[in-house]
Amino acid sequence: MKKLTRHKFAFMITMLVTLGLIAGTGYFIYNLSLLENVEDVLRLGTSIALGVISLLLIIFVFRALKKYKRIRLFFLIIFIIGLTGVELFAGYNVNKVYGTIEKVTKTSGYTTYSSSIVTLKSNKATSISDIKDEKLAIMEDDSSIEGYVIPNEIIKKNDLENETKSYTSFIAMIDALKKGEINYIFLPTNYPIMFSSMEGYENIEDETKIIYTQTKKVKKESETSSTKSVTEPFTVLIMGVDSETEGIADGAFNGDSLIVVTFNPKTLTTTMLSIPRDSYVPIYCFAGQKKNKITHAAWQGESCMEKTIENFLNIDIDYYVKINFKGVVKLVDTLGGVDVDVPYNLCEQNSSRQWGKNTIYIEKGYQTLNGEQALAFSRNRHANPDKCSSKWTNYTSSDFVRGQHQQEVIMALMNKFKSVSSLDQIHNLLDTISNNMNTNMSTTQILSLYNVFKDISKKAGESSDMADLLGIQKLYLNGYDQRIYDYGGTNLSLYNYVLYDDSIKAVSDAMKENLGIKKTKTVKKFSFNINNPYEEKVIGKDKTSKSSLTLLPNFVGQSLSYVNSFCGSHGIKVNATGSSGTVISQSVPAGANVEDVHSITITLSGAATTTIETTKSDNDEKEALDGAVLPNDDGSGESTGDNNSVSTGDSGSETGDDNSSNEETP
Repeated sequence: MKKLTRHKFAFMITMLVTLGLIAGTGYFIYNLSLLENVEDVLRLGTSIALGVISLLLIIFVFRALKKYKRIRLFFLIIFIIGLTGVELFAGYNVNKVYGTIEKVTKTSGYTTYSSSIVTLKSNKATSISDIKDEKLAIMEDDSSIEGYVIPNEIIKKNDLENETKSYTSFIAMIDALKKGEINYIFLPTNYPIMFSSMEGYENIEDETKIIYTQTKKVKKESETSSTKSVTEPFTVLIMGVDSETEGIADGAFNGDSLIVVTFNPKTLTTTMLSIPRDSYVPIYCFAGQKKNKITHAAWQGESCMEKTIENFLNIDIDYYVKINFKGVVKLVDTLGGVDVDVPYNLCEQNSSRQWGKNTIYIEKGYQTLNGEQALAFSRNRHANPDKCSSKWTNYTSSDFVRGQHQQEVIMALMNKFKSVSSLDQIHNLLDTISNNMNTNMSTTQILSLYNVFKDISKKAGESSDMADLLGIQKLYLNGYDQRIYDYGGTNLSLYNYVLYDDSIKAVSDAMKENLGIKKTKTVKKFSFNINNPYEEKVIGKDKTSKSSLTLLPNFVGQSLSYVNSFCGSHGIKVNATGSSGTVISQSVPAGANVEDVHSITITLSGAATTTIETTKSDNDEKEALDGAVLPNDDGSGESTGDNNSVSTGDSGSETGDDNSSNEETP
């Protein structure tokens, strides 16, 4: 020890660099150990090699200090400092990658809800104290966090003694506000995003204002992540989060962007399905799994959406991924844009849903889109002739076209990821991903994907297109356009996309085949020539069998016996005012799904009141179906021999006969 410490300065420097080397080596080896399932042999070999090298360097440096060979000691110290720096730098970057993955997979266990008091822009009120003794509109449903729970907490917190008026839906509240029936209503704070895509409510943000807001964190239902290994076939649901700011947090998402992906790591094949937002399906978390457009399931959270999709597609969703659209803009810009072939000139609002000087314009042709353009391309589903000149609106689009555009942007992003090389770019990508993406996959499961992508790289060969590498099979849910009166819900006539049963089955079977659940049907032969080029089959697109949907007819002008016959065949109780003549009014409007109607009151020309109990019978059903009157979009009736023949557009087309039909109208 005397020989080691005789040169105190050299001893102190040697001790410091030695401790630094031990810390640097330990830090790097620790971070390497976090990368479970990633090059296990290489990580173990690197850790052992670094440990041995560090030990030898410590021995050599103390020998040089003991003999005080200054030149050797100097170079050993410089080498140790350099090695320590490399280990710390490498360890930091490994930790950065691991930390990003952990942040993406980590949730707080709580969902943040926010409710606001909303009034018209013309109202002079600016704060909660300006409400005085006026009535407040709240939701009737006491399970609604944003419509009932938080509003009552606001009332209690602010000692409000105002009378409250209950409504069955947020839409009913907004209508009452616009009609002047009530001046203050409780709505979810993100109501402009929820309702601005509905016809008649596009300008809701400009017409209203918030005068008070309160948030509440609610513990999520216990979420059980799949324990399935990613080396087995799995299913992922990709959901879009539409917000005015960047960040994913633990907030709710909107149901406009829904993509279901199945991936088989054994065959390296993929199916990809974009689900139209207006698809009319049973909603898992609605009472009695009432049918509605699938986008409304998003109002109840990702669990409701998952279960809804699982039920109607008859598959299990193993994982979900939530992506904030604002983050997509930053992600694309960080990658230097994405290469996309735009089929037509288009215009769209920006990521903050602003038009005017903020409108995004994209010209036709193959090009590199920046972040705002890529998001506009992914969102667009209408020509927007009221917002832009004819140069940008000469096309037709739909939910299907938008779904295809979203898939193209996803593939373009994946192709761009392959060319990332700059360390700064990698750090920016990691920051963007960690702030704008969330999944229920575990960190270990995500790390296990490394080996899957390694297999894909081996398969790549000369191919550079991710769609080819992943063997993507596009799926398509076919159906028809139909307005349905949302009886017992919003009580509005809403546009819906009614899916064909056979199309759902074809899509479901294709997914099950890729997951290895169902035996694959091998295509033994196909042919094409120069006059008839080969076209890839899109599964589900050619299926056009009718669904089982039956709508309530317009009974006006019909006889009581006809009403009894139809209602009897569908288990609907009839209350009749009058005993003779024809129907002059009905309590439930035409166009409601008969599954939602349990009783109806009709008015005849007579004065007496009669209640008729009805039971379902095959003969009555046949009689009722013959000549049933079906509602048109304007509510009028049209006689037909098949009450399921309700298509308002070409079942195989993407747009129907009216491009604006993909909206909701009161």
